Amino acid sequence: MKKYFYVFNIQYLGYRFHGWQKQPDVKTLHLMVDRTLNYILEGKKFKSLSSGRTDAMVSAECAAFELFVHEPIEDQEAFLELFNYNLPQDIRALSIREVDEKFNIINNSKIKEYLYLFTFGEKCHPFCAPIMTTILDDLDIELMKAGAKLFQGEHYVKSYCYKPTDNGIYNREILTCEIVENTIYTANYFPKQSYILRVRGKGFMRNQIRLMMGTLIDLGKGKLTLEDIRVSLLQDSTVKMNYIAPASGLILNKIDFI
Repeated sequence: MKKYFYVFNIQYLGYRFHGWQKQPDVKTLHLMVDRTLNYILEGKKFKSLSSGRTDAMVSAECAAFELFVHEPIEDQEAFLELFNYNLPQDIRALSIREVDEKFNIINNSKIKEYLYLFTFGEKCHPFCAPIMTTILDDLDIELMKAGAKLFQGEHYVKSYCYKPTDNGIYNREILTCEIVENTIYTANYFPKQSYILRVRGKGFMRNQIRLMMGTLIDLGKGKLTLEDIRVSLLQDSTVKMNYIAPASGLILNKIDFI
């Protein structure tokens, strides 16, 4: 049977989900997306495949998945509207486009941009918790900015992989890594000042950005030095970074297929 291929861009608040990947007995994003598709496709055969998996409580401004069906979607705009009408309120479909069979959402080269939203020094309103990490200790933000720049470029990043193996590919290039003041997310219950770690690259390992963020937090607390970070990025480094920053501050901001 002939197949038709469509790419959807979606956004979601990950706070109440156990990540993207389907798992037994827990609510995941893929489960809710497929459940909704099954309903609006009225039981017709389909398959959906994500460009990557996000962990439990991680959110997305613009994630992507591919839909494989055996009948064409004649009115894409109407389908998108129906999809959104039936999705839970913390998931929203942004767009749909048809692609050909050569497109592979997993293997096609892509650049991902992640944001990590955080603040420090005071207890925040509980409503901040779904998307912002609060560090109650004081942090040296200027030192953390300098530390973030050390990750930029091509480095050996095994120290920033959760449960690394001996045969992994740990030489990775990070195109952008910087800490900036948060001007993207605002609310009247947010603290007066908050910050974003912005990271761009072609591929990231499990918990890599959260381990990088945890390292920068320890740097800001004075538990680590800039030299500690430099050494951790040297070829065949055996340094182990242990602090994985909380998942709820992490946001997949966008995916560019190139």
